[in-house]
Amino acid sequence: MSTAQRSPWAWVPTLYFAQGIPYVMVVVLSTTIYKNLGISNTEAAFFTSWIYLPWVIKPLWSPLVELFGRKRQWVTVLQFLIGAALASVALTIPVAQVLQWSLAIFWLIAFASASHDIAADGYYMLALPQHSQAAFVGVRSTAYRLANIGCQGGLVYLSGFIEKRTGSFITAWSAIFCVVGVVFLLLALWHLKVLPRPDADRQGPGRSAAHGFMAEFREDFSSYFAKPGIVVTLAFLLLYRFPEAQLLKLASPFLLDPVDKGGLGLSNQEVGFAYGTVGLIALTVGGLVGGWIISRIGLKKALWPLVLAMHVPNVAFLLLAMTHPTSLAVISAALAVEQFGYGLGFTAYLMYMIHVAEGEKKTAHYAICTGFMALGMMIPGMWSGWLQDHIGYVPFFAWVLVATLPSFIMAALIKVPDDFGKKVDA
Repeated sequence: MSTAQRSPWAWVPTLYFAQGIPYVMVVVLSTTIYKNLGISNTEAAFFTSWIYLPWVIKPLWSPLVELFGRKRQWVTVLQFLIGAALASVALTIPVAQVLQWSLAIFWLIAFASASHDIAADGYYMLALPQHSQAAFVGVRSTAYRLANIGCQGGLVYLSGFIEKRTGSFITAWSAIFCVVGVVFLLLALWHLKVLPRPDADRQGPGRSAAHGFMAEFREDFSSYFAKPGIVVTLAFLLLYRFPEAQLLKLASPFLLDPVDKGGLGLSNQEVGFAYGTVGLIALTVGGLVGGWIISRIGLKKALWPLVLAMHVPNVAFLLLAMTHPTSLAVISAALAVEQFGYGLGFTAYLMYMIHVAEGEKKTAHYAICTGFMALGMMIPGMWSGWLQDHIGYVPFFAWVLVATLPSFIMAALIKVPDDFGKKVDA
């Protein structure tokens, strides 16, 4: 079978599984890794929040992917680069300056991963006809979520397993990065072989067309910022996840810290199960239920129930910090409730971004929205570790509840058409 005729099942799941791995490793797992290596919450939260930056500014260099090369080339070359970089992180973990050296490689992975996102999404639209694109949306999102569960659940559990047998998190995470790097390189080899070569994936026009591309690029941004009510829109995009941006950075450190430091004293294996597996499954189910609710009643009617569903369950972390339960079942249940609510509420955020992007330039405008979404996670996350280190976990999680107020205010100010997102019966 020629690559042009190859079934999407051969490459769509693996492409989006590969897309999820580097993001989770450098943005999410890095906090757990640094916690295991004895780095303070202040430093871990500050420096790992900065890693969001490539996704914040991703729209600024997306024209380069259009100007030079083919999308297929970008995807495969970046995957080989990411695989090699992931494996090389293992070399930095045993050194004394682990924070500095590992962060340097994490930054390389982050920029390569953000660029890979641009190329992979563009390639997906070129390689599949529109009806197949729609049919495989669920497949790609499921594959991406499986990468999250595999990394946050499986790899964190594995790190605890190795540490118990070797007595060293340095050995555990070094081994894991070697394995992940090799797996990613194998995925790159697979995609080099199986990715179709669609006729629509043409060589970019290069520098000869740069002026026209840049003119269109400026038009994309100017038309975005000329949208009615753009100030409220930007404030909503930046503040809707204001409490979650802080909570998510300290969730794993809280679960891992010993009880005498205010944490729950869980092992990596327990965190991998409770937060990385049970919690992520609940998050996924919450997202599916949230999408179903919006399709039934529309975003406007669903907005406030979903906003409350997202923020009220944050009280679970406060209760855990106050009571320090020892039952893994109780802890897992509390995390599942919080993550389920987060999944519900995040669908409202995504649908609002789709509403904002509506129009002739919806692809470019949606990309700009995702940049502001990443910025809204980056900035609050930067100070969250410092705040927790100074006031402790109980006051910190109480503050997270207070920090929901800007989100509620912005939800009250945005305007959404009555039936936006509601499924129209044929």
